[in-house]
Amino acid sequence: MGDTTFPEQPVVDALVFDWGGVLTVSVPEFVGAWLHAEAIDREVYHRIMREWMSREARPDNPVHQLETGELTVAEFERLLAAELITTSGARIDENGLLKRMFGGASPDPAMVELVRKARACGLHTALLSNSWGEGYPKDLLIELFDTVVISGRVGLRKPDERIYRHTLEQIGVSAARAVFFDDAPVNVDAAQAVGMHAFRHTGAESTRAHLATLGVTL
Repeated sequence: MGDTTFPEQPVVDALVFDWGGVLTVSVPEFVGAWLHAEAIDREVYHRIMREWMSREARPDNPVHQLETGELTVAEFERLLAAELITTSGARIDENGLLKRMFGGASPDPAMVELVRKARACGLHTALLSNSWGEGYPKDLLIELFDTVVISGRVGLRKPDERIYRHTLEQIGVSAARAVFFDDAPVNVDAAQAVGMHAFRHTGAESTRAHLATLGVTL
């Protein structure tokens, strides 16, 4: 019998994770709770987010400017509050708007444990997050990640390929040896375009299964 050749398993050195919706509970969950609590008209909110966050959004829109640090949190809150309406007719308080919006964005225990295990196994762990302010739990970031790249600090945002290349440079690995997880398909597509293994995150179990296909068992 001839030799049987098996395909080589890709070598993975680094895992890169988004924050909101990946290391936290889902975005619809915590945003939905905020919309309900403040009686904000959901149709109006979702229309604004489509205008500011879709693939066709203007590059100078408020979300892009917030995520790259061109707008301060206070400036963005003022712009967003001016667009939103409530079903009760009450005025929306712009002060602390983002803190209230992200108030329910608690860490997902299953994902926290997954990243802990990855780091304990010797994999380089990194955070790559488009920031809506600096409401990250600092102690947890220190515990979980070797490298932290936050868009507002570097003046670049996903899905700009430059922020992925910057992250890889900070980690010190090639794109082919890094795996990226994000809940937004556009950000996953961009990571794949620069050569990273990239998957859409829908939960800890599916993320663990994706890693297993690359020979990473956590």
